[in-house]
Amino acid sequence: MNTQMIDVSSKPSVIREAIAAGEIQIAPQTLERIRENKIPKGQVLEVARIAAIMAAKDTPRLIPLCHPITINTVKVDFALQEQPSLVQIQVYVKGIDRTGVEMEALTATAAAALTIYDMCKMLDKEMVISQIRLLSKTKGEPHAD
Repeated sequence: MNTQMIDVSSKPSVIREAIAAGEIQIAPQTLERIRENKIPKGQVLEVARIAAIMAAKDTPRLIPLCHPITINTVKVDFALQEQPSLVQIQVYVKGIDRTGVEMEALTATAAAALTIYDMCKMLDKEMVISQIRLLSKTKGEPHAD
């Protein structure tokens, strides 16, 4: 077996952006309690936002062959949907480096969903995390280091 981290040292540093999304199906009464900030563990969406940002920054520690990269911003948005009852998650990551930020966006999305699950599991045993996916990734022109 020849497992290895890919050498990106010859690639130029460029602006990299990625958007990932996911969702968690949740009982209507749990969704309402999230909306009203009445979950016993606290403000679900704000804790999930912090978890997503932390996960994006820690992606190289979680995913074995990911490069540590410079992240300049992480934006996390949530949408509460009634029919079907779910929380939609979208994460935008931007950085300047030699490799993309898509793994950071995907990891952040998963962490947000898992945090919502953890904070609501005492009330809702039927939640389902799904549809975690990359929506887009872009890279710009070479950037001076």
